[in-house]
Amino acid sequence: MIVGVLKLSLILAENHSLKGKRGVLKRIQARVSHQFNISVAECGDQELWQSAVLGFSVVGSSRQVVEATLRTVVDFVDGLGLAQVGESEVEFFYC
Repeated sequence: MIVGVLKLSLILAENHSLKGKRGVLKRIQARVSHQFNISVAECGDQELWQSAVLGFSVVGSSRQVVEATLRTVVDFVDGLGLAQVGESEVEFFYC
C-alpha cells in the first residue's frame, strides 16, 4: 500500500479578502473531491488572502497509479481557472 501526498501552492491574484479566498478554495476542493474521490485540505497560508496551499492525499497499491493521479489533479486544478498553480511537491509513504 502506498500513500501519495501532494502539496500544491496556489496564487489567487484576483482575490481581495479571506472570505473570497474561502469561496474559491471550497469550489476547488469540492470539484477535486468529486472528480477524483481523494482527500483535500487547506494546509498552509491560511492567513494570506492571495495565496493558498492545498494538500491532496491518494492511497493506492501502485506508485505509478498514485503518481499519475496526483499529476492529473494538478492539471485539473490548473484547468479550472480559479487560481494560478504555483509550486507542487509530492511525497510517498509506504504502509
